[in-house]
Amino acid sequence: MKITRIFSDERGESHFEDLEIPFRKVSADYDYGFHHAPQKQYIVLLDGGVEIETSLGEIRKFQTGEILLVEDVSGKGHKTKNLETMERTSLFLHL
Repeated sequence: MKITRIFSDERGESHFEDLEIPFRKVSADYDYGFHHAPQKQYIVLLDGGVEIETSLGEIRKFQTGEILLVEDVSGKGHKTKNLETMERTSLFLHL
């Protein structure tokens, strides 16, 4: 997916920059044990739902179209698994 970045350089001049943002696909049997996010990021669920469990045991389910802000880049992390037995596609936007 192509996005356009608009930014200012060190002289205050504005510029465009085209960036390619990859989609992430996970297999139908995706069930990932405790892990933390590699960096602060938004995750946009493009198709398929996901169940996430925190290290304290709280579980929430998220569906297609929902957006998550993932900030647990350290600590015990969270578990993630697909709600449906289907390949799931997400978009990760790093902050």
